[in-house]
Amino acid sequence: MIKRLISKTILSRLAQFPAVALLGPRQAGKTTLSKWIGDNQPSLYLDLEKQSDRQKLSDPFLYLSQHEDKLIILDEVQRMPDLFQVLRSLIDEGRAKGLKNGRFLLLGSASIELLQQSSESLAGRIAYLELDGLNILEIAPDQLNILWNRGGFPDSFLSKNDQESMIWRENFIRTYIERDIPALGPRIPAETLRRFWTMLAHNQGGLLNAAMLAKNLAVDGKTISRYLDLMVDLLLIRRLMPFHANIGKRLVKSPKIYVRDHGILHTLLNLPDLENVLSHPIVGTSWEGFIIENLLSACQNTIKPYFYRTSSGAEIDLILEVPGGKIWAIEIKRGLSPKLEKGFHFAYEDLKPEKAFVVYSGQERYP
Repeated sequence: MIKRLISKTILSRLAQFPAVALLGPRQAGKTTLSKWIGDNQPSLYLDLEKQSDRQKLSDPFLYLSQHEDKLIILDEVQRMPDLFQVLRSLIDEGRAKGLKNGRFLLLGSASIELLQQSSESLAGRIAYLELDGLNILEIAPDQLNILWNRGGFPDSFLSKNDQESMIWRENFIRTYIERDIPALGPRIPAETLRRFWTMLAHNQGGLLNAAMLAKNLAVDGKTISRYLDLMVDLLLIRRLMPFHANIGKRLVKSPKIYVRDHGILHTLLNLPDLENVLSHPIVGTSWEGFIIENLLSACQNTIKPYFYRTSSGAEIDLILEVPGGKIWAIEIKRGLSPKLEKGFHFAYEDLKPEKAFVVYSGQERYP
C-alpha cells in the first residue's frame, strides 16, 4: 500500500469525534486505507453496495449496537441516507456508556455538500475529510511526469505501462457514466454525459460558458447547471470560484472549471502518453490543474481556494484564503524559466497578499 498523507489526520479525527466521513471519488483508495486502519484495531467493515451487507442492516440499530466495541466502517454510505438518524442515536447512547470517540468511519463517493444534506443530524458528532488521488508528496520524485500523465487514481498510476493505464481510465469513465452517475443522480443519457464531460475537458481551466455548452448539447441552461452540479458533487469536476474583493474594479464573476484528475482529462482528450500531452494545446492548463489539485490536497480544509481576474486583465491563478482572512497568491507556470506577466503584478497590487509564490517545473527554490 502506498502510504497516504491523510492517514494521520484520519486517526487524529477518530480520536476526537465519534464519526469521521472520508469522501472522495471512486477508486481513489478509500477502501484500502480504511481497511488498513481497521486492521490495527477491532473493526467491522460493511460495503453498502453489497446486497448481503445491506440485508444485515435491515434493523440497523439492533445490528450495529451488537458491535459497539468495534470501529464500524461503512463503505458507500450515500447508498443508505436514512442510516444517519440511526447513527445519531447510537452515538448518543454510546456516550452515556463512555464510548465517546472512534465509533464510525463512513466512506462516500460524493461531496461534503451532498452528504451533509443527509447528515445534518450528526452535527457536532462528525468530522469530514476528503481523499483525493495520489499527490506529489506520496510518490518518488522521479515519478512526477508519470503522475501528471496517468493521474492520481492508484490503479491508473501503478499500471505496467501507459497503454494499460489508458485502458483502466477509459473503463473508469464508462463505469461512472453508465452505472455510478445514474445510481446517484437523475437519469442522463450516457452519450450526452460523455460529450458534456469531454467539452469540459476541452475547456480545462477556462471560464464557465453555460450558454455555449447548452447550445452545443442542445439543452437549456438549467440542464447544464444540473449536469455540472452533479459532476462537482461527485468530485469529478472542480468549480473554482472567483475571489471577490472590494477594490472598485470590475471582477470576473464566472467560475473556472477543471477536470480534477489529470489522467481522466488526458483520456477524455484521447492523449495516451506524455508526448501527446506535451504537443497538445491543453498542456498549459493541464499542468495548471495538476498543480492546483496537488496544492489543495496538501491544504487543510479550513483554507478556501479561489482565482482572481478583472475585466482589464489582472489575474492570479490561485488565491488561498487562510484562517484570519489573509490571502496567499500563487501563479503557476510550466517550464524552467518562469516569467510573470503584467497581469500578475497588477493583481498583486490590487490584493496585496500576505505571501506570493510561483510554482514552476524546476527543482530549485529561490526568491
